[in-house]
Amino acid sequence: MSGLEKLGLALFHRMDPERAHALSLSALKSGLAPLPGRITSRRLATRLAGLDLPNPLGLAAGYDKNAVALGALARAGFGFVEVGAATPRPQPGNPRPRLFRLTEDRAAINRFGFNNDGMEAIAGRLAQRPRGAVIGLNLGANKDSADRAGDYARVLERCGPHLDFATVNVSSPNTEKLRDLQGRAALSALLAGVMEARAGLERPIPVFLKIAPDLTGDELAEIAEVAEEAGVAAIIATNTTLSREGLQSPHRDEAGGLSGAPLFEKSTRVLAQLSKLTDGRMPLIGVGGVGSAEQAYEKIRAGASAVQIYTAMVYEGLSLVPRILTGLEALLARDGFDTVEQAVGCGREDWL
Repeated sequence: MSGLEKLGLALFHRMDPERAHALSLSALKSGLAPLPGRITSRRLATRLAGLDLPNPLGLAAGYDKNAVALGALARAGFGFVEVGAATPRPQPGNPRPRLFRLTEDRAAINRFGFNNDGMEAIAGRLAQRPRGAVIGLNLGANKDSADRAGDYARVLERCGPHLDFATVNVSSPNTEKLRDLQGRAALSALLAGVMEARAGLERPIPVFLKIAPDLTGDELAEIAEVAEEAGVAAIIATNTTLSREGLQSPHRDEAGGLSGAPLFEKSTRVLAQLSKLTDGRMPLIGVGGVGSAEQAYEKIRAGASAVQIYTAMVYEGLSLVPRILTGLEALLARDGFDTVEQAVGCGREDWL
């Protein structure tokens, strides 16, 4: 991390977290942050659900909710970028404050509630997206919608022509009863509608499903079965958690979803369980608590074909991206793997 990046992070950490988040996006768009550009190698190049990625490290949804910094993010070294979540109509989300840094825990709690500019504005920005980057959108539902399942299909119909993949997000804890959509009947119906919308696109794209970490073994098995039956291309494991176990920060009791370092073990165990359940039939994307090359490698060893990060950048800066990728390549070489694919799931039993 450069001295300039350390200074910038120190300044951001003196601000209200949501204001710092917005300013970091502005700094990124303005070119103030040095960006490494495309990062790839023969060992890092990855194929995921039919997508050719320069490397397996992606940006998780939530950072660029409204697709306002696509050009800069495409040059930040990520193998793929997920923006959103987007809902059919604009919505303000939950009242502020709704984002909290848990510095002592290297974590964050948010209860944003799908605040975004709506699918029309986001589709317009996606239409101007940089070419050559792999960009996806996290699909959401309006809080006051009478047909939440239908909302996902509507966002895909509108934004799908400008995307490389789309993610069905039924695992945010910040929209009341949204996680109820993870049940078999509700999820089957929702995914059927989304896949019908996908089939109507001129260029059908892979659809991913993002799940919660707070699921029982039986619930995981049911979700995996439903996802396979529906034709989902990959599962993202996991979203934020409602657990507060072991936290030290004074903000630990704030309502919302917990992300960052404390989520690593919990989310990786869910990932390994899904890997065993799907047994290579469906690629998995590991997210939750990744803040180093070693942790990205552990996700891959537990069964992930690709990995996403977000909260760790609050503490490590955007330079974390090339640091993880350089370290990951070294770890793969150390263990004799010529590709990421060869390492996927090789340490799964360690997490079961």
